[in-house]
Amino acid sequence: MANKIEVKDLLEAGVHFGHLTRKWNPNMAPYIYMERNGIHVINLYKTAAKLEEANEALKKIAQSGRKILFVATKKQAKDIVSEKVSKVNMPYITERWPGGMLTNFVTIRKAVKKMAAIDRMKKDGTFLTLSKKERLQVDRLRAKLEKNLGSISDMTRLPGALFIVDTMREHIAVKEAIKLKIPIFAMADTNSDPRLLDYIIPSNDDASKSIEAILTHVTDAIAEGLAERKSEKQSGKEGKEAPAKKAEEAPAAPKKEEVVTEETTKTEGSTATE
Repeated sequence: MANKIEVKDLLEAGVHFGHLTRKWNPNMAPYIYMERNGIHVINLYKTAAKLEEANEALKKIAQSGRKILFVATKKQAKDIVSEKVSKVNMPYITERWPGGMLTNFVTIRKAVKKMAAIDRMKKDGTFLTLSKKERLQVDRLRAKLEKNLGSISDMTRLPGALFIVDTMREHIAVKEAIKLKIPIFAMADTNSDPRLLDYIIPSNDDASKSIEAILTHVTDAIAEGLAERKSEKQSGKEGKEAPAKKAEEAPAAPKKEEVVTEETTKTEGSTATE
């Protein structure tokens, strides 16, 4: 069971701190509690409710077996995202967003395959047949691909959803997801446009403590969905095996000639008397 979302914990993590009032997006007004010292304060009760809603949807996506792509290229979020998300085996982008990552996914997959091809070269010894200069170039290419695309190497098809930290920074990812109708989950600060998102989590997307607090709940929900998927698969296997075992254990039906009825016994007895 995922950890219960407590408003007190969100408050301690500084999730309620918004942007300067002059930088706000008026569409975020329903999620703003008040203004203090020129900064908007987010309503954490609404944050908790929206986070609960987002977690439920993410859990279902994970349970269905689809991938959720996490996008966070800002310095404060990089390490947190890579650490938390890798635990639930989901793809993530923490370096520069590669243009066409979603809309031109075939090309991105080719680059990932190139990385796998280099690895094969190193295993089968082909790499050693190259000149020193060529080996250096291949190594540099491999390192570059690993840095930008290593975390999405297992993503063989378009993700079932996107989770974004700071939609203003990751606006290209938002546009691509909207174009392909991929659901967008996001931590949205008071300067964001909530109309672009399917699931909004009104929160401070600049502080590392706030990002960590939200991502802990999100990844817990995903882990729960994955665990349920695993148990469903196991129970399905057991269900298939049970009838087969029963069939094996069932006693074989007696042969026709071995069946001795009361009537045949009587007939044989009367014949013997005669």
